[in-house]
Amino acid sequence: MTMETGGNGPPKPIWNIVMVSAIAAGIQFGWALQLSLLTPYVQTLGVPHVWAAFIWLCGPISGLLVQPIVGYFSDHCTSRIGRRRPFIAAGACLVAMAVFFIGFAKDIGHRAGDSLDNPTKPRAVAVFVTGFWILDVANNMLQGPCRAFLADLSGNDHKRMRIANGWFSFFMAIGNVLGYAAGSYSNLYKLLPFTTTTACDVYCANLKTCFIIDIVFLLSVTTTAITTVKETPLKSNGSLDEGEGGSSEPFIGEIVTAFKTLKKPMWILLLVTCLNWIAWFPFLLYDTDWMGVEVFGGKVKGSSSEQKLYDDGVRAGALGLMINSIVLAVTSLGLEPVSRFVGGVKKLWGVVNFILAAGLAGTVWITKVAEAWRAKQGPQILTSPPSNVKSFALAVFGLLGIPLSVTFSIPFALASTYCADAGGGQGLSLGVLNLSIVIPQMFVSVISGPLDAAFGGGNLPAFVLGSIVAAISALLAIFALPNPKNHLFLNSGTVVGGGH
Repeated sequence: MTMETGGNGPPKPIWNIVMVSAIAAGIQFGWALQLSLLTPYVQTLGVPHVWAAFIWLCGPISGLLVQPIVGYFSDHCTSRIGRRRPFIAAGACLVAMAVFFIGFAKDIGHRAGDSLDNPTKPRAVAVFVTGFWILDVANNMLQGPCRAFLADLSGNDHKRMRIANGWFSFFMAIGNVLGYAAGSYSNLYKLLPFTTTTACDVYCANLKTCFIIDIVFLLSVTTTAITTVKETPLKSNGSLDEGEGGSSEPFIGEIVTAFKTLKKPMWILLLVTCLNWIAWFPFLLYDTDWMGVEVFGGKVKGSSSEQKLYDDGVRAGALGLMINSIVLAVTSLGLEPVSRFVGGVKKLWGVVNFILAAGLAGTVWITKVAEAWRAKQGPQILTSPPSNVKSFALAVFGLLGIPLSVTFSIPFALASTYCADAGGGQGLSLGVLNLSIVIPQMFVSVISGPLDAAFGGGNLPAFVLGSIVAAISALLAIFALPNPKNHLFLNSGTVVGGGH
């Protein structure tokens, strides 16, 4: 049985919301694979560490441009199958195509003329970068319409909207766990033996297998959702139901107007959010590489033993990210009572930002302990670090799940509250807030590589910068953010997909 949904009207059955929310698991599955496996994979293609960050610029840029454009046109889409579903279907198909390019980049590059003996594979890099940019554009095409679809399903019932976003958050966590679990399992390629080729070694084959599974999973949940939960098409004259932003003013004009009319609380929120993401992005970008190089002492290009150490470290990092996701899911359920206990959401945000600062600073100590252990063993002995070093590193991943749960929720709840206090619209306020997320990501993508190179390479300089900025954002959250009129935490459940 299928349910017809309009832009407004009574809330739809909860199973409709669950079906659409499940798409988030497919989106986040691929994003988790990106975070855990792609930075090391880029370097096996011959892209230097200092340049790897520039490739990650496509995520913030696509988030800056694609989400508002897709959101605007999905609001006004008059397709006979609905406003949101055409964009969701197109986004899922583009994800499948992009993932194919990424996973098979080495094979395509080799067939196009890349030499196996040349450490740099320019044709494979070109295929990979093309696929990576398409993937980020497609992910943004999926996320915005999915969230808008959930709002349509919820009608004007605010409680149902919180439930819908809660389900979306839940499936984001499920996707994270699945993605990081797949990335940490080194023998997954044996399920699909054909993935191992002349140009694609075991590590590459494992990544390829992970992405093939992601394609099947995402297309399955997306097809199920858009065929079982239907929309009522928008009238051909493009009119929108009341309360859905039916202004004919172009979306760029709406964004400009929103900035002109921002009140002081929103400007401070944008600043704190911006600093928060400057702190987060270096770790999100290089966490598994840090495990492979600094903690395990491996090298992307070195002897077979050094490469094995690096691969072991990357897999351990993927396990750490899975632990991080589990902590994230559990912590998200307790944010409301904890915020009341500590005296409000802005104090909670400040406290967890200090935890973020401590966790990032802890990576320096763990690295020094690992280096001291390797120096004691001698350069001729290449083996994994002792269990206590690995345990400390994994503990940092788990600890950072606590501030991540706040980063994924409180800024959006505060934006909604401040905007409501000022009489503005929630959708546009969240769109403006997204700019304070993607712009710092672009900034970090540009400076992190040169910053690391200026201090002798490695990941620690960017982590130290993140620790300092996290402490600054903590102080601003506690002392500069105004208290909203409603001091209780509003569990909006809004989640950012990998910084897109």
